[in-house]
Amino acid sequence: MANKTDLVIVESPSKAKTIGKYLGAGYEVKASMGHVRDLPKSKLSVDIEGGFVPDYQPIKGKEDVISDLKKAAKRSDKVYLATDPDREGEAISWHLKELLNIPDDKTYRVTFNEITKNVVNQSIAAPRAIDQNLVDAQQARRILDRIVGYQLSPLLWKKIRRGLSAGRVQSVATRLVVERELEIRAFVPQEYWSIEADLERAAPNLGAFKAQFHGREKKMELNSEAEAQAVMDAVAKGAWSVARVKRQEKNRQPAPPFTTSTLQQEASRKLNMSPARTMAVAQQLYEGIDIGGQGAVGLITYMRTDSLRLSDEAVAAARSFISQRYGGSYCPAQPRAYKTKGNAQDAHEAIRPSDVTLVPEDIKKDLTSEQFRLYKLIWSRFLACQMANAVYDSLSIDVENSGYIFRASHSSLRFSGFTAVYEEGRDDEEEEKRSSPLPDLKEGEPLTHKRLTKNQHFTQPPARYSEATLIRALEEQGIGRPSTYAPTISTIMNREYVVKEGGKALRPTPLGEVVTGLMKEKFNDIVDYDFTAQMEQRLDKVEEGTADWKALLADFYSGFDAELKKAEQELDGERIKVPDEVSEEVCPQCGRNLVIKSGRFGRFLACPGWPECDFTMPLVVEMPGKCPICGGRLLKRTGKSKKTGKQYTFYCCERHTGKEETSKCDFMTWDVPVKDNCPVCGQTMFKKAGRGAKKPFCINEKCSNFTPEEKRGGWKKPAAGGEPPAAEAEEKPKKSADVKKATTKKTATKKTAAEKKKTAAKKSTTKKTTAAKKAECVGKRRCR
Repeated sequence: MANKTDLVIVESPSKAKTIGKYLGAGYEVKASMGHVRDLPKSKLSVDIEGGFVPDYQPIKGKEDVISDLKKAAKRSDKVYLATDPDREGEAISWHLKELLNIPDDKTYRVTFNEITKNVVNQSIAAPRAIDQNLVDAQQARRILDRIVGYQLSPLLWKKIRRGLSAGRVQSVATRLVVERELEIRAFVPQEYWSIEADLERAAPNLGAFKAQFHGREKKMELNSEAEAQAVMDAVAKGAWSVARVKRQEKNRQPAPPFTTSTLQQEASRKLNMSPARTMAVAQQLYEGIDIGGQGAVGLITYMRTDSLRLSDEAVAAARSFISQRYGGSYCPAQPRAYKTKGNAQDAHEAIRPSDVTLVPEDIKKDLTSEQFRLYKLIWSRFLACQMANAVYDSLSIDVENSGYIFRASHSSLRFSGFTAVYEEGRDDEEEEKRSSPLPDLKEGEPLTHKRLTKNQHFTQPPARYSEATLIRALEEQGIGRPSTYAPTISTIMNREYVVKEGGKALRPTPLGEVVTGLMKEKFNDIVDYDFTAQMEQRLDKVEEGTADWKALLADFYSGFDAELKKAEQELDGERIKVPDEVSEEVCPQCGRNLVIKSGRFGRFLACPGWPECDFTMPLVVEMPGKCPICGGRLLKRTGKSKKTGKQYTFYCCERHTGKEETSKCDFMTWDVPVKDNCPVCGQTMFKKAGRGAKKPFCINEKCSNFTPEEKRGGWKKPAAGGEPPAAEAEEKPKKSADVKKATTKKTATKKTAAEKKKTAAKKSTTKKTTAAKKAECVGKRRCR
């Protein structure tokens, strides 16, 4: 009789492949392909009156997987449930045990913070029982969301529109975006002024610099042109002199290692990855990638975490690597430790590379582009968090005239420290203003001025949320957990409560505003920030074993059910109309402003005059910036190749129609407009299309900051002569025309020869087969 093997069950085939390699003979590793049972979608599937008993059923389409796992479990001595180390993973293990009828004495729960040979073998050697508190916390969340979704969504269908949904976290996320938009609309710009002085030493050509108006003893605000002019009049008659010179050393500390939310934020800023895509690629890196010469290797630790904790072994490995690669001066005297926030679960380490010696560039050939960029981001951030501070020499000069102070400052990098590896991204996407070096001045030294310039400014409204800043806001409010951020944002965008504009900015739709208004009026608890955060804390207590999950559900449902019944009575017979979102595009048939509609294939523009006017067109996306020729709006448009039928994207002025006789502006480009203006000429800047961070450039040929085409990076597309890209224009020029013709001819010749050879072989085989059959027939007759 063959020796029995132990069964290890994980969620995915790639994870199974990596773990199977580490465990070797004696273990059979199989994948459950995610969840194996859940609440059926066709009904509520929760017996509320019976004490919130869930009706779990095997997921349709998983019959073969479940059958295979049952057989494997039956023939195994031990069954190791090795699903992900979080609430959801614990619940999947529990469902597997229940569905496969695995006895308690055969069930072993193991978790891997990282999928490396040492960790996998250590975990298998020290299994534990399924943590029922974790399972109950996940059940409570699942049932809570099912009740809210299945009992509240039908009300939205009835009163607003079919297909809508509501949920605890998604409704709060939508409210954040809506309220930010209301802030922007209500914002009243405030005028203020600045004054800049161009100064130089009394002796010419010994050093000139610029200083900004600061005030007197304290900083002053200039709120009108009259106030600015009064200062200018006063200093015009006075003498300039250096009042104070302050030199100091400034240290800048590295950012802590990644948590789930900070990884999603930084990937959005630097790599232009959505949170959902970031988590999908991170899952691949965690489960294992085939590395040349090593087989499948788990490259990062578990990616759903809110902890900043790092293992002693990982820190020691990082410090050793830093000393060897960068030198002892880059490794601080003591290891860095980072404090995790008070409301964090702290169940796992921070996100880090499993092996810091696997340098991204060394394994680049084994990774996809997305995998490489995300792994490099994680590797660099982890290494930087254990490196020495960056050191800057800071110089500040106060210049006095008539009792007013003008200030100039400059800092220069003395020691790069962690910045040699990594610098944290910025949400505002603006370059830091770099000041010019200052002359070596002494206190009391007289100065002369060449000119004074006053400039008018206006305060700006708060910026719209991006995916990165929305995740940060949710985390700061204590709403959601690491596993919920990405699906929450995907949901509110898929439901069209929120749309993305200009590449990153999130804007609520009229539908999102109407739903949020209804929720605030009738179900204030569901969209209340504090209530939602407190619910997360109560779920944490269930996980800790200090609260009962069914008591939590009963307490929530009593208030929710009363609100739901009251809302149904108050809204009886009433239907809430969602106002059309009016665009600035004009219907060419009747002259009305087109409105945005939603259909089976997404959003589009339509004439509000239907059925008298049936004009529709694809949705026009407005981009940041202004047309460099006429100052009009810049739009994102799509075209279709006549040759390949593929779609392509280009950017043009709103007055550009693509037809010479009707176009009022010829501006069209393949490059993406950005919200930053050129610091020299003030025109809109552009960047090359494509994934990842791209450096903006100025396209104004008259500007000193102009970047020629060959220095902009990326593939150079042919000029389109100011018209929308024709089929010929949008094709990438891989080869010149002559080379292309020759290559085509050569390929055709090869193909013809190969086809002749194949046909001849086929005829020969046919002849042989026919002859063999005849011989067989003759043989059979002879046998008879």
